[in-house]
Amino acid sequence: MSLPTTHREPAGRMTSQIRPITIEVGVNRYAEGSVLIKAGHTHVLCTASIDQSVPKWLEGKGQGWVTAEYSMLPRATHTRSKRDREKLSGRTSEIQRLIGRALRSMVNLKALGECSILVDCDVLQADGGTRTASITGACVAVAVGLKKLIDAGKFPGKTLKDIMTDTVAAISVGIKSGEVLVDLDYNEDSSCDVDMNFVMTGAGLFVEVQGTAEHQAFSKTDLDRMTAGATAALLEIRKIQLEKI
Repeated sequence: MSLPTTHREPAGRMTSQIRPITIEVGVNRYAEGSVLIKAGHTHVLCTASIDQSVPKWLEGKGQGWVTAEYSMLPRATHTRSKRDREKLSGRTSEIQRLIGRALRSMVNLKALGECSILVDCDVLQADGGTRTASITGACVAVAVGLKKLIDAGKFPGKTLKDIMTDTVAAISVGIKSGEVLVDLDYNEDSSCDVDMNFVMTGAGLFVEVQGTAEHQAFSKTDLDRMTAGATAALLEIRKIQLEKI
């Protein structure tokens, strides 16, 4: 399904156009894998730490685990927010679980063996789409970290494709005044009639679809239009990811 493309204000993009995305690799000298992803004015630092151990409940089962933590720095937004020190907010917990599920969809846990991949996504600056940028950047950080250890002989006889069977990326899509907008910034996200997040593998399979009618209910046709917009955008994003892996 092709979507009509018109100009959107005040973002200065076409309705089907993603924000400029850059992925800088190797920004942390200590983490096995690290990237700084910038999607417009949303900037997220993603690090992947790979440990030769697994949680207690997985010991002896011959498989690994991938999990994630997410946080937003106090001044990542217009006003300072408090740090999650004692108890995580519901939003933070939800996003952490989402990132973990997304990353596990692309990793062969049996091939990983009894190792854990611990991903940290820290939002340095937020302008909408922090969870989607985190997933997109974390995918590359995991790939970089695995490749580094494979090259160092930590996974004898295995290639990156043996362990990381695909890529994963995410994008936000919304409907405003009847138009489908791809890759929402904060102003668009806060004013859309419908707001959705799509998480998909490089092969085009859905990992998760989150959708909410913020101001008015939407139809199956609207859902199909948003899916088409997300699919096209994620194909473009995957090309950017592959350039860094």
